[in-house]
Amino acid sequence: MNQEPSTLYAKLLGETAAITWKELEPFFAKGALLWVEPALDLIAAAEAVAQDEGHKVAAWLAGGQLAKLSETRALDFLERDPVLWAVVVSPWIMIQERASN
Repeated sequence: MNQEPSTLYAKLLGETAAITWKELEPFFAKGALLWVEPALDLIAAAEAVAQDEGHKVAAWLAGGQLAKLSETRALDFLERDPVLWAVVVSPWIMIQERASN
């Protein structure tokens, strides 16, 4: 059982990709985007959502580390056009701004 989460983690990691805001706009309009704060591991958050780990997800929601994408952030993305990371955990697309090096 301990290997199952790491297998899911690896699967989600393999499905994570860079994406532009323009590509995500239609999903924002549908209310399907979840923002993951950069301090939180995008894949670990996706894994928790996929496995319905309500206690973890609820704590992140309460702490503001995970949230439905706000209009303010969407406007910021429209203006700046940053590179974003995205992974699909149906019905959500979980996104995070890619760290610039």
